[in-house]
Amino acid sequence: MTKMLFFMIFLETYKMAKQNIFVKLCKGYCGADVVTEYQFHPKRKWRFDYAIPSHKIAIEVEGGAWIDGRHNRASGFLKDMEKYNAAAVLGWRLLRVTPQQLLTTATLQMVAAAMSYEN
Repeated sequence: MTKMLFFMIFLETYKMAKQNIFVKLCKGYCGADVVTEYQFHPKRKWRFDYAIPSHKIAIEVEGGAWIDGRHNRASGFLKDMEKYNAAAVLGWRLLRVTPQQLLTTATLQMVAAAMSYEN
């Protein structure tokens, strides 16, 4: 196995473990049934990193904040805006966090607050 293949497998395993931890933390902290990679749009293949469909709450993990990542380059930024605006039109509320913020109490409190808010 090449070093690159090993590294890619490691990163994917780490990402899946982090996803599972966040799903379980949300369930324990605020009773949320969180879905990963949730396709929210009826026509486009857009997905939220995490979603609570019963409350129309989406959580997006915005990587690359400190590097020239996809979300910071013009084309990626514009595509994200298109996706987020389409979600808002469909009634979704979007919470954006960095990878470092995902597994924090602050993020869990934000999710719980969003769940308790009614228009």
